[in-house]
Amino acid sequence: MKLLKSLLLCASLACASAQAAPAAPDLDLGISYYTRVVTDEGVTREIRYEERMVRRAGHVWLERVLPQRASLEERGHKHFNPVRLARHVMLENGKLKLEYVDVHGRERVAIPPSEFENVDFNGSWDRSFYLAPPKLIAGMPLSSRPSNMPGARWREREKNGRFERVLWDDVRQVALIIEAGDRAGHEFQRVEARLLARPATAAPWTKLAGFSQKEYADFLD
Repeated sequence: MKLLKSLLLCASLACASAQAAPAAPDLDLGISYYTRVVTDEGVTREIRYEERMVRRAGHVWLERVLPQRASLEERGHKHFNPVRLARHVMLENGKLKLEYVDVHGRERVAIPPSEFENVDFNGSWDRSFYLAPPKLIAGMPLSSRPSNMPGARWREREKNGRFERVLWDDVRQVALIIEAGDRAGHEFQRVEARLLARPATAAPWTKLAGFSQKEYADFLD
């Protein structure tokens, strides 16, 4: 997802630190990711995957949508695979915390900030909670592209043949679509969030009583 780093990561060091989020509505989202790259050898590589996200005040829970066979194969394995585990990001008293949860194995794995990069987490609360930092979005010019989502407006910018577009929902305070690429068509990435009906069950992090607590270091050789 390198093309999106200037947008999804933070534009400054201040943006990378955990900050108290303004009041924002609870959301349940389905998120689809698409990447297309044309190599110098003329080979087109495409990647698609989906995640489910639960957003509540001070909490973001993210799970990869896996085929049934993958879930079954993973059971019984003790190696740490952050892609297959649920990611639980928390903001407590202005401090960001991260853990991965093995629901089937009933384990919680705490990740110290020094290891965030090793589990492909950039340390940004804003990126986790809003999918793109609101301060950065506010600095992008409004676009004339029409939006069919009430309360959402497109913002976009282009520089040196590369573009970034965001459909930002002012009401729900979330990026519904994020696109980035180059005009030459060599690279393109798209992230799209769709609203899901809120389940009647409690948030997943409230169901972790009795789970064993582990540290990331427990899985290192």
